[in-house]
Amino acid sequence: MKHSIVIAGSGFAGMWAALAAARAAHVAGKSDDISITVVSPVAELHMRPRLYEAALEGMAPELGPLFTAVGVRHVAGKIEAIHAADRHVAVVRNDGARENLSYDRFILATGSQVVSPPVPGLAEYSFNVDQLHEAQKLERHLRDLPNRPESEARNTVVIVGGGFTGIETATEMPERLRAILGQDAKVRVVVVDHAPAVGFELGPVPRPVIEEALRECGVESVASSGVTAIEAGGVVIADGSRIPAATVIWTAGMRANPLAAQIGEGHDRFGRLPVDPYLRAPGVPAVYVTGDVARAATDDLGNVAAMSCQHALSLGRVAGYNAVAELVGLPLHPYSQPKYVTCLDLGAWGALYTEGWDRQVRLTREEGKALKVAINTQWIYPPAPNREAAFEYAKPDHVIVP
Repeated sequence: MKHSIVIAGSGFAGMWAALAAARAAHVAGKSDDISITVVSPVAELHMRPRLYEAALEGMAPELGPLFTAVGVRHVAGKIEAIHAADRHVAVVRNDGARENLSYDRFILATGSQVVSPPVPGLAEYSFNVDQLHEAQKLERHLRDLPNRPESEARNTVVIVGGGFTGIETATEMPERLRAILGQDAKVRVVVVDHAPAVGFELGPVPRPVIEEALRECGVESVASSGVTAIEAGGVVIADGSRIPAATVIWTAGMRANPLAAQIGEGHDRFGRLPVDPYLRAPGVPAVYVTGDVARAATDDLGNVAAMSCQHALSLGRVAGYNAVAELVGLPLHPYSQPKYVTCLDLGAWGALYTEGWDRQVRLTREEGKALKVAINTQWIYPPAPNREAAFEYAKPDHVIVP
């Protein structure tokens, strides 16, 4: 009897889960006995870590030929319900048709999304760089700014959130604005964050470097504060003052895809489901959870995978391999990713590369930028659409780090 693997999502974790599952079936000599189906709206890998950039071409490499090469089927649609007790999922296809897909093993890899709190005006007047269509919407808006009367608001961008995405968006923005409004334009970029400092969550070691880059790029910050309302021409912050701005970009926080709430218990504050070392959902037979929806230990020291592509790549490979291994009798592979690095783009200043959970600074400025460009343009992209290339990188212990 043919076994069925169903994977929800074709992001970094979902794509690599599919490739790793196909490789595991091949290694076991069971490719004809395992069907692998990926359910996602489009067979594309959106380069979400790069959506703060101005040039958005090439941000959605096609996965169809790659899936075909390794024998993976793609269903264009979304899973709206997980029926773990009956081992099937309810799918709504892009054309509106509904169907149930049965599975022997299910892998939840639907990722995360930007938090949208009930801030007045957030939906009407803000932008984000969370998804490709949102980044494209922002780019169209910025390109239209020269058609507006010159004003302080027109030339000002407020970025809400001083985390990783907020910093990368902010440090790129001054040059991006000048390229659109003119090199002599008086532009203003302001980051507003609840934390005591921009980049506070990254720890004290890299903070002086980040602050130096912000200063050199001309980015202002309003710390220990928040945005209480967004209006057509600006934002109101917690002390009641107003910053005129025609462009407000929301980057404040991420949360796991809501499908994670349908299985298991003990979800963390990000909505992630705790998993065992093999990425199985405890108490939910036949279900694996990976990528941004999984709260997974990276080592024995208490560190937990971040909601980032760095961890999603390995989490996906391990989940895909184990889902098949459990069915065909291969030994299971525990997830482990003890080496942690960060590479933060800092616009015209360069980039910052750190190692370890305490983020010791290793590379800065031009050297850091060269590494960041390699990561963004080479390392995170899918392999060539042939089976040999895909399987070479789909091993469960394959980790890409500097």
